[in-house]
Amino acid sequence: MSPAEEIDSLGSLEQRIQQAVQLVSRLRSEKDAALDQLAGAKAEAARLSDEVQALQAERKQVRQRIEKLLGQIDQLSAG
Repeated sequence: MSPAEEIDSLGSLEQRIQQAVQLVSRLRSEKDAALDQLAGAKAEAARLSDEVQALQAERKQVRQRIEKLLGQIDQLSAG
């Protein structure tokens, strides 16, 4: 291999290494952003789960109150 070819080879290798470094850096940034999004999504899912549980408990209470009222109405119509 001639000196000129070796320099070209070395330059090509250097360029590919620089591209690999840039790619790794970009992928790390994307990974960090994805992890941030995941954390946000998990927090939102937990919040929504809590809200669903609260709404289910409220629905149960409303149902019990309505059943009690219907029972009282039935007593009025029976009497």
